[in-house]
This record gives sequence, structure tokens and C-alpha cells, in this order.
Amino acid sequence: MKITKVDSRVLRLPFTYPLKSETQALATIVTIDTDDGISGHAMSVYAMPYAIRDFINFEVKPLIEGMDPMRIEQIRSEVLWNLSTKAFTGVFSNASSLLDIALWDIKGKFSNQPIWKMLGGCNEVLPVYITFGLGSYNIEELVTVAKTLLDMGQTRLKMVVAASSQPTMNEVMGRPTEDDINIDIERVGAVRDAIGDKVELMIDANKCATLPQALKLAKALEQFDLTWFEDPVVQSDSRLMAQLRKDCNIPIAAGSTGTNDLIHYREFIMNGSVDILQPNVRDIGGYTGGMKAAGMAQAFNIPLNMGGNWPHINMHLHAGVPNGGRIEFHWQGWKIIEQYFDGAPLPDNGQVVLPKTPGLGFNPKNGVIEEYTYNYPN
Repeated sequence: MKITKVDSRVLRLPFTYPLKSETQALATIVTIDTDDGISGHAMSVYAMPYAIRDFINFEVKPLIEGMDPMRIEQIRSEVLWNLSTKAFTGVFSNASSLLDIALWDIKGKFSNQPIWKMLGGCNEVLPVYITFGLGSYNIEELVTVAKTLLDMGQTRLKMVVAASSQPTMNEVMGRPTEDDINIDIERVGAVRDAIGDKVELMIDANKCATLPQALKLAKALEQFDLTWFEDPVVQSDSRLMAQLRKDCNIPIAAGSTGTNDLIHYREFIMNGSVDILQPNVRDIGGYTGGMKAAGMAQAFNIPLNMGGNWPHINMHLHAGVPNGGRIEFHWQGWKIIEQYFDGAPLPDNGQVVLPKTPGLGFNPKNGVIEEYTYNYPN
């Protein structure tokens, strides 16, 4: 089998958060075709979608067309040594992760097996948690959405903290002020009061807080029995996280979006920075890199959970390995895949059942790629 075509596009996909007006996500999608008639797909939302698209179409495509899609490590090595001889970083890492996922989709379809079985097949059913607490929600909206999710049978919830209140900032990111941190303390307290003590609650600072801000949050929120504090400090600095971990009682989680090389995991482990590791296949090098990260976590007996959005591609990793953990259904990635793909499994009463169909188990709906392709800028 040979790769005959590689195509990457940016799709502008409308979707809606609860209690919000319609918005759009710019998603990068990769399609790899083969001479056997099998096609593999991968999609995610990144900060630089056009750069990733163009890197794949103009740099990767001429390099890997004609190669055997089953030799995934060979393709990974060729792309690294021909296009980025120093490290897996930035656009290169994001693009490489999407390529790897699409290649595993081909491999699963060729073998007539879902990817999670090919990765080991340990867990057919996985626990889930729902990321719902956008920084732009006021306290009343937060409580309303949380109660709606409880009514749907979801008993594990995560909310955003340390997001900038500036209106030009991303829904979950930005440079937080001291006022933002103080308001976050009120927001988390209000949600905990509304959902009760038996519902698990997690927080995620998305690598935005300074160490003093993270420590202030952690100390103030210890009373609310949080399951973990995710990406608590800027750039997931392993040294700063180790210091925070010594000074607070909330478990520290890291290693998801933006963690694009196994060296990061080595530093987290060797510095004693984390209680939970969270490889995300859209950043760490697809399933090939994700399996290696999961092996590192297992070797050091550090629990594994998902973080960083896009549950439908990440659930295969956690279902495959024996130390797989909870799957994050972030509203954006959850609803985009549900709306624009066929066959995607959905969370139900706090769990998700892995697909039995080959490869990823879901494919773009007919005409979606053509209808939503966004060509600006060219």
C-alpha cells in the first residue's frame, strides 16, 4: 500500500456553547489517501491553523507521498530529519501529530480493527468528565450550565480559571489580573455550593497563571475538595509546578495541549512536578508519541488522565493502555465532532463506550470538508 495523496485544509465550523450565541472554530483537517482506496483523517483546532495547513501541503506532502502508510515510525523519522532536524516543536509538532493520527486511522481500517484495540485494547469503557466552565460565564451562568450537566448524568466537571477578563482574549486563556484571580475564587466556590460535595470538580489554568497567582488560587480553593489543578503555571514550567506542588494540597496535573515532546514528560517526572500526566495525541505526536508518554507514566506509577480537548481522538489511547484514565469532553471538541462527523461515540451517564468500527470509528459527514473549507488567507 502506498500514500497517493495528502491534503490539509482549514475548516470554519459553526457551533454553540450553552447560553452563548453561535461562534466558529477554525479547525485543521488532514486527509491521507492510499492506492488501496483507504483514507485516514485527523482534525483539531490549533492556534496557527493556516501555518499547519501550509506546512502539510507544501512541505510534508511531497516528502511522504509514495511511502507505505503502515510504516508509521519510518514516516515520522523521515519528516523529522528532513523538515525539523532539531526538535518536535510548534507547527511541526502539531502537523506531525495530525499526520500520525490519520496514518493510524488508515492502519485500523486496513486491519479492520478500531485503533484502541490495536494500541492494546485494555479498556472498552472509560470514565469521562465535562469541561464547561468558560471564563466568560458569570456566576449565574456557571451554576445553570453545571446543573444542566448534572441532569444529564454527568458527575465530573471541570472549569476554567486564570483566564483574562479582557474581551479580546480567548474564552479560556489570556493574561489574568489579580482581580481575575479573586473572581475565580468566588466562581469555584459558587459552583461547588451548587453541585454539592459528591460531584467531582477540577480546575484548569491553561498555563496562564504566575506562580503567586496559582498559589493564591490553590490555597483559597483547597477547601472545595478539587480533584486536580491542571496546567497551573505559565508554560507548564516544571520547576515552578514542583514548588507549587510542595506548597498546596490539590493534586497537580499537566502534559496536555502544548506539551509536544517526551522531554517535557521527563522533566515533569524528574522534577517531581505532577501527580497526574495528561498526554494529548494532537500535540505529543499522535498515537505513536502518546503510547510512549503513557509508558513513561506507567514506569513511574503516575496516573494518566486526558487533558486538552478533542476526546474522540484521545479516547483510543486511554482505551488501549492499561493505565488509561478519564476522557475530557470539552464542549468545543465534543460538539464539533458530534455535529460534523458520523459515528462518533458520546458521553452517557459519566462514561463513554469505545467504537467497534475500524480506525477512529468516525468519519466526516458527506460534503462537510468541501462545504466548510475556509481559504482565507491563501
